[in-house]
Amino acid sequence: MRLLSLAALAAIMTCVAVAASLAGAWKGSMDTQMGAMEVTITIQPGASLAGKVNIGQYEGAIEKGKVDGGNISFEINIEPGKIAYEGTVAGDEMKLKVTGTQGNQYALLCKRQK
Repeated sequence: MRLLSLAALAAIMTCVAVAASLAGAWKGSMDTQMGAMEVTITIQPGASLAGKVNIGQYEGAIEKGKVDGGNISFEINIEPGKIAYEGTVAGDEMKLKVTGTQGNQYALLCKRQK
């Protein structure tokens, strides 16, 4: 039982460390039916995936953030509706599939800003 508790604690600490290592600003652009949209994802340091996303003229808080190894997913809610982000993070690069408010999907490549 003690070994199981230690294994669970180690898994939680790994997820916390991964979320904390993503802290900072990530910038990219994606092509949409309305043209190129600049995107800035700002991840706050901490145990959970939290922060905000600026996309065009809109800004939304990160909700339902999850990090599992190199996989990442989260949502934002803006005036037109929900936008979902899902993809991978490796080093200073975040590759995301973005599902827009109308269900359209876009590719987004973000680079960590130094």
